[in-house]
Formats: sequence, C-alpha cells, structure tokens
Amino acid sequence: MPEECIFCRIVKGELPCCPVYQDDFIFAFLDINPISQGHCIVVPKDHYNLFHQCPPDLVAKLAGKLGPIAQAVVESVDAQGYNILNNNGRPAGQLVEHLHFHIIPRRNDDGVFNRWPAGKYPPGFMEQLADKISHKIKTF
Repeated sequence: MPEECIFCRIVKGELPCCPVYQDDFIFAFLDINPISQGHCIVVPKDHYNLFHQCPPDLVAKLAGKLGPIAQAVVESVDAQGYNILNNNGRPAGQLVEHLHFHIIPRRNDDGVFNRWPAGKYPPGFMEQLADKISHKIKTF
C-alpha cells in the first residue's frame, strides 16, 4: 500500500471523510468534489491500482455492494438515476491510483455526461478486432 495513496490514507483514518458504508473489505464515502449531490466513492480497503488487478472474490464483494449503496444514495437525494463509473489508468481519467468506483446520482437534464462520443469502425475492422480480443481472453 503506497504511503502517498490518498484513498489508503482515508481508509486508515489518517484523512477526514464523510463515510456512508464500510465492512471488512469495502469503504464508501462522499466525494469532496462532487459532480452531483450525493456523489460517492467506493473503494476496496486493500490497495489495487486497476480493476483487472483486483482479485475476483473482492470484485464480487464490491459488485454486491455497489447496487445497495447506489440505491441508498439515489433515495437519499431523490435522484432519477445514477452512473457507476470506474476509470482505469490516467488516459481513462483515473486521478487517484487506487481502484475506485464513483456513484453519481443523476437527474433529468442535469447536463452531466450529456454526450456519448460514439464513433464507427471501418468495414471489416470490427470483426477482426473482436476475433483478436476473443483469442486474448482465451489465454487468461
């Protein structure tokens, strides 16, 4: 666990936060720079940088708690929906190098993530890429 990791320090109680949930493996707290009211961060207590580095049993525990935490947040702030967001690596927008999930309450016409930057594949490329990915998955 890197000493400089802000989320590790929050989990250890070295930095203040407003917790909303914790158990032996998971810690959830309000984001100090919220995108919307009720925006929470959910982290494993143990340090993992990226999603694919986290053990499958811990991923299952996280997945099992994200829904109930999201439901509690949405009901508490009277939102109409929510995003669960997980960024992996700086190019993907991960600013804290500790695996974490954002639960972002949403309201109609809130302007948050209002445009999905969809693109298109050149003819034939999508099938080639799917085949390449499928073969990589079989090696794991």
